[in-house]
Amino acid sequence: MSTERRAPLDRRRVTDTALRLLNEVGLDGLTLRAIAKELDVKAPALYWHFKDKQALLDEMATEMYRRMVTGTALDPADTWRERLLKINRGLRAALLDYRDGARVFSGSRFMGTDHAADLEANLRLLTEAGFTLAQAVDAGRTAHMYTLGFVTEEQGVQPLPGERREGYDVEERARRLAEFPLAAAAGKFLFDGWDQQFEEGLALVVAGVAARYGIS
Repeated sequence: MSTERRAPLDRRRVTDTALRLLNEVGLDGLTLRAIAKELDVKAPALYWHFKDKQALLDEMATEMYRRMVTGTALDPADTWRERLLKINRGLRAALLDYRDGARVFSGSRFMGTDHAADLEANLRLLTEAGFTLAQAVDAGRTAHMYTLGFVTEEQGVQPLPGERREGYDVEERARRLAEFPLAAAAGKFLFDGWDQQFEEGLALVVAGVAARYGIS
């Protein structure tokens, strides 16, 4: 008779399993039943820890955030521009670690107060640079939403790095749109070179924030 004991079922174990399974099946295939099967338990056992799938997604997003900031320290010498760039580059990198990472993160509610210290530090840096609190919030939110939207579209084409959905061949698209030369040529800027696309868009956001509020 085996004496091997499984790790106790708790929120952390369920969340870790859900994040691992996410890369295999994607958000649409990530059901509580599938997670329970992976854990070798009955689905009702999960309801002791999460009342529904959204509650689990909230915890998954929180854990994604924890992993994103683990081992990284904010540099108090950052300018406000540098801070916005660093935060959103880090967010994109973290989301790309997971299939449908942006969809999981978007609209989810952080559990606990793990994020509060960084938020406080970021808002303080911006307000000390001359932003009002409302302007600092708007600047941070706008950059954050740009990143979420960008990665959502990026993962719609490339669910994971090196994986490309069928139907996004740039050359084939150009042939189909041959009657519309500018639209055809735009494909290489829309569906390739994601790193460059992201950096250019983020630079536009930061420049727009500076121009809007008159802060250098």
